[in-house]
Amino acid sequence: MKRSTSRILTTHTGSLPRTAKVVELLIAEQNERGKHKAALTEAVREATRYVVGKQIEAGIDIVNDGEQGRTDYTVHVLDRLTGYEGESAPPMGTGEPEFPELAALLTHFASPFQHRPSCSGEVTWKDWAAAQADIDLSKDVMKGVKAEELFMTSPSPGQIARYLKNNYYKTEEAYVFALANVMKREYKAIVDAGFILQLDCPDLAMLRHMVYLDKSLAEFRKIIEVNVAALNHAVADIPADRMRMHVCWGSTMAPHHTDVPLKDIVDIVLTAKPMAVSFPAANGRHEHEWKIWRDVKLPDGKIIVPGVIDSTVNTVEHPEVVADRILNFANTVGRENVIAGVDCGFGTFAGRVQVDTKIVWMKLASLADGARLASTQLWKKAA
Repeated sequence: MKRSTSRILTTHTGSLPRTAKVVELLIAEQNERGKHKAALTEAVREATRYVVGKQIEAGIDIVNDGEQGRTDYTVHVLDRLTGYEGESAPPMGTGEPEFPELAALLTHFASPFQHRPSCSGEVTWKDWAAAQADIDLSKDVMKGVKAEELFMTSPSPGQIARYLKNNYYKTEEAYVFALANVMKREYKAIVDAGFILQLDCPDLAMLRHMVYLDKSLAEFRKIIEVNVAALNHAVADIPADRMRMHVCWGSTMAPHHTDVPLKDIVDIVLTAKPMAVSFPAANGRHEHEWKIWRDVKLPDGKIIVPGVIDSTVNTVEHPEVVADRILNFANTVGRENVIAGVDCGFGTFAGRVQVDTKIVWMKLASLADGARLASTQLWKKAA
């Protein structure tokens, strides 16, 4: 991974709004498997080309395919792995059932893709060709793109285990390590294709308020220590500087009042092998947490990718606001250790629109503008 050696580099979290055509064909393919595959592939290719161009136009340095061909960042593995024929879980909510008015509001933002069967058998690859095809398509579309780096996302073992419950393996640890042994093939293939691998690890924070609020913090920390160990096992053969990871508390419009504080988990997160750690830092529940880096020593070789744009609101952040957020981090951990990012994905679930698509591109442009402002101050100060 590149560092911000002469200016603050910019990136985002992974998912971007899908085109209406892609969403329509994803739904059609889900209802009639195989019938719309060719049309969907072509629509994804076209949409990927479009969102890559929009990222470059906005001034983003480190870009990706926007996850155009996936229904979300996790559940697409169902079509590729065995073992998921168990009873389906109910649709996931916000984790805040005490707010019925909010729950009613969020029904307007629901994704049509809610199938979440449990693990009922051994997890192995059944359709590796589909995973490789996704990698090859993205590589082909982004060939020759003028960007600092290209990245591609994949869910961590712990995130898959969080989303698709275990009813087969004797323990949760056995399940997450089984997933690590399977997913390591995809992780390596992404890196071998020339991409920076982004491992999506919301489990390291979200498990607390979504599943384990009844446990003590010490018990929760032991759970995510296992998830990080499984992650490190899966990427043991991949250089740290070819990876980054994303940790978050969810991409929904939720109060977040039960989120685990970053200071309570950051030491465990930093034991993960990937060189860069991405996390939300723009929303009102976590914006103050830049201050923890006054006391938390960033390990040698690590960099951070704080979100300086909120991905759940339609407000376009002023570039000066973005610059101030960047400066808080850069002046604390060092400018070369910061890449400016976005709190979470703008298109986490296909068909769910929280931020108007036109506003997404405006927000990304403001991210780039804010990074330029911050860079002027940081490098002028150094001179």
